[in-house]
Amino acid sequence: MTSPFYIGLAEARTLLATMGIELSHRQMKRAADLDAHGKRKLPFFVDPIDKRLKIEKGTLLEIYCRCQVQAENNSHVNPASLKESFDQGRLIR
Repeated sequence: MTSPFYIGLAEARTLLATMGIELSHRQMKRAADLDAHGKRKLPFFVDPIDKRLKIEKGTLLEIYCRCQVQAENNSHVNPASLKESFDQGRLIR
């Protein structure tokens, strides 16, 4: 088992950017701030020592992977069947 690795807002934003998810500083801050119901969009927490928002790196990556799997499962096109649809780079009709 690996140890948790906590990152701040800036590091989380950079990590998502490496995955092609470009978010502004304001968008990341809104995802980490509490809403009217006291909940956050992403599971950031206030570090008890430096009082900054943190999130576990693996958790952040897992959330996006899980969302991708859900999107694939809920789509009309089955991504696994796409291999059968292509023949030498051209779509078979």
